[in-house]
Amino acid sequence: MPQAVRAIVVPVVAIVALGATAPAFAAMRCGNHLITEGDTAGLLSARCGPPAEVSHQTILRPPVIWRHGRPYHVPGGEIEVRVEIWTYNFGPNQLMRRVRIEDGIVKSIETLGHGYL
Repeated sequence: MPQAVRAIVVPVVAIVALGATAPAFAAMRCGNHLITEGDTAGLLSARCGPPAEVSHQTILRPPVIWRHGRPYHVPGGEIEVRVEIWTYNFGPNQLMRRVRIEDGIVKSIETLGHGYL
């Protein structure tokens, strides 16, 4: 393989390999099921059961219209978005998880320290 081609191929392969593993941090396993960002709160509850703790809040956000797969923020006001934070305690031998849910959709999954009895 010529030197110029090798100089391009190696970084591209490394980037593809890193990209293939990127979503792992944004997932949570409950038994044989996997919960990821974008899943619904109903699916999370069905697969993982009730959380150990739930907190509620609302945030104000500008409205968004989607056109051709791109979000466009609409000026002239804000809408209320319901936010829930669900904390799962899987016991002292596993790590706890904090799941942020906005309007019924899982937006982020955070790993905490070890659980408790």
